[in-house]
Amino acid sequence: MSRHQTLWLQLLLILFWAPNREAQYMKYKDPEQPISVRIKDLMRRMTLPEKIGQMTQIERGVASAQVMQDYFIGSVLGGGGSVPGPQASPEDWVNMVNGFQKGSLATRLGIPLIYGIDAVHGHNNVYKATIFPHNIGLGATRDPLLVKRIGAATALEVRATGIPYVFAPCVAVCRDPRWGRCYESYGEDHNLVQQMTEIIPGLQGDVPANHSKGVPYVSGKEKVVACAKHFVGDGGTRDGIDENNTIINRHGLLSIHMPPYYNSIIKGVSTVMVSYSSWNGVKMHANADLVTGFLKNTLRFRGFVISDWQGIDRITSPPGANYTYSVQAGINAGIDMVMVPYIYTEFINDLTFLVDNNFIPMSRIDDAVRRILRVKFASGLFENPLADLSLVDQIGKQEHRDLAREAVRKSLVLLKNGKGTNDSLLPLPKKAAKILVSGSHADNLGYQCGGWTIQWQGASGNITVGTTILDAVKSAVDPSTEVIYSENPDGNFVKDSGFSYAIVVVGEPPYAETAGDNTNLTLPDPGPGLIQTVCGATKCVVVIISGRPLVIEPYVTIMDALVAAWLPGTEGQGITDVLFGDYGFTGKLPRTWFKSVDQLPMNVGDKNYYPLFPFGFGLTTEPKVTR
Repeated sequence: MSRHQTLWLQLLLILFWAPNREAQYMKYKDPEQPISVRIKDLMRRMTLPEKIGQMTQIERGVASAQVMQDYFIGSVLGGGGSVPGPQASPEDWVNMVNGFQKGSLATRLGIPLIYGIDAVHGHNNVYKATIFPHNIGLGATRDPLLVKRIGAATALEVRATGIPYVFAPCVAVCRDPRWGRCYESYGEDHNLVQQMTEIIPGLQGDVPANHSKGVPYVSGKEKVVACAKHFVGDGGTRDGIDENNTIINRHGLLSIHMPPYYNSIIKGVSTVMVSYSSWNGVKMHANADLVTGFLKNTLRFRGFVISDWQGIDRITSPPGANYTYSVQAGINAGIDMVMVPYIYTEFINDLTFLVDNNFIPMSRIDDAVRRILRVKFASGLFENPLADLSLVDQIGKQEHRDLAREAVRKSLVLLKNGKGTNDSLLPLPKKAAKILVSGSHADNLGYQCGGWTIQWQGASGNITVGTTILDAVKSAVDPSTEVIYSENPDGNFVKDSGFSYAIVVVGEPPYAETAGDNTNLTLPDPGPGLIQTVCGATKCVVVIISGRPLVIEPYVTIMDALVAAWLPGTEGQGITDVLFGDYGFTGKLPRTWFKSVDQLPMNVGDKNYYPLFPFGFGLTTEPKVTR
C-alpha cells in the first residue's frame, strides 16, 4: 500500500471513529467533569418532552417503569401513608424505588428519577422506623446539635429504603397555635427556628468551607436531599387557618417568616417547597416576586423550587377551575418541579401547549431543568441511581432509638412542680406501694406519635414499633411497685385504692394539616374530667401530649405537677427517664402558653403579653440518681 493510500485510510478511520467516540463518551455521564459542564452537555441533548418530564413529579400509585420511560418523568413521591404494602420492609421499599428507576434509566438519555417522601420526624411512613419528637418538641430542647444528629439518623433510615429525597424540614414560624400544622414548626420566634435549621447539614452533610452560597450540597450516599418548606409565611395565616392568607407588610414577612430560609440556603439546602398560603391575597404558588425575585435572585438560591401537593391547582378557586392557567401562573412564577401528583398527562400536555405558544418562555423551562439536574448531579444520582440493601439494618436501629429517647428527655417542659414552694412532686419515687397510670394517651403509641406517622393523619394504637408511656413506667419502677392502669377510672376507685401517686396522660388525638385547625384549643374529653377525678383524690402529675398549647388554666391548681410532652414519638422511655429523676427537666417552651384563645394570636414581644406561661419558660430539676 502506498503512503498516499495509508494517509487516506487513516483519515477514513478518524472520520469513522469520531462520531462513535462521541456517542460513547458523554460529558454529562463523566463524574470528573464539573457539574456545570455536565448540565450544559445534557441539556443540549434534551428535547422539550424530556425537559417537561423532568419538571413532573407523580405519586407512586400511578407510577410504573413504563410510565417513567414513556413520559421521561423526573420524580416520584410517596404521599402520607402511600406505601408498597402494609408493614412494608426496607427491601420492599428498595425494590419498588428501583423498579421505577429502571424505567427512567431505560430512556434515551438515562436521566435518573429522584424519589421524594415526607420524613418530618424520622422516616415516618415506614413501619419500624424510629419516630422522633415532632418539631415543636425539638424546639423545646434548644439543642441545634441534637437536631443535626436527628437529621443524620433520619437520612440513614431514609436511604435504607432506597429514597434520596425528603420533604423536610418545615421551617415555618408558627404565630398562632390554632394552625393545624403548628407542631411542624420549631417555635414562634424566628431566631429559634433559624437555630434548628442545623437539621439540614444533618440530612445533607456539612457544606465545605469554600462552598458557594445557594448551591445545593449533598455529601454522599448516606445523606439525602433536603427541602425547606413552606415558602413563605405559612405559619402566619389569619386566625391560624391552614392554607389561608398571611396579612403582613413586606418588612414583617422578611423579618419574621423569611429568616429561616436565609440559614437554610447558607447551609446548602437543595430544594424549597412553596406554601399553599397567600401573602396579602396573592397565592404563593403564583408569586413571581417572591419565588423568582426574592428566593432565586436576591437570595441566590440555585437548587430547585417544588410545588406542594396539587399546589398549582389551588391557584384558582375552586382548585383546578382553570388548570391551564394554573400551570402558566405557577411555572412563570418560578416553580421548577410540580407535585402533580396524579393527572400527569394533563399537566404535560398543558405545559407543552403553553411553551409551544409562547405563554411560557423556553428560558423558564431551561432554568427549571437546569436546577433539577443540578440537584440530581450534586446528590450523586447519576453515579448511584439504583439503591442496594446495604443500609437496611438502619431502620429503627437501637442507636437511633436511643437518640430519639434523648430528644424526648430534652423536649419535656416542666410547667408546675408542687402546689407550694417546698412540696415538689417530681422526680417521682420509683419504689412505691401502688401507683396509678391513667388517661387516653398513656398506652397509645399512635397518639404518642401524632400526625404524619404511618398514615398522613396518624392513627390510634400500635401502629408501629415503639414503647408506650405505660410500658415505660412499668420498666422504670422498682419491681416491688404495683402499677395499675385504668384509662378512665371513677373517683371512688381512685380514692379507695390507696395510690401513692398517679400519672395522668391526656392530650389531643392525631391530626395533620387542615384537619388539625382548631378554634377553641380545649383539652379533649375525657381529659378535663379525668384530671379533676384523679388529681382530686391523690397526688398526680399530668402529662400533656399535644402539638401545641391547650386551654389548661382551669385545671392547673388541682395538679401537683404538669409536664408538656408535645408529640414525643416512639420512645416513651424518654418521658419516664425524667419523671423518675434519672435525668433532670431542661426543656423550655418553644411557644407561648396562653390563658385563653381570646388572647390569640399572642407571641413573645407583643405589646399585650399576659400568658399563662411565657415563651422560654420551663422549670428545671436535678437528676435524682447517678447514672
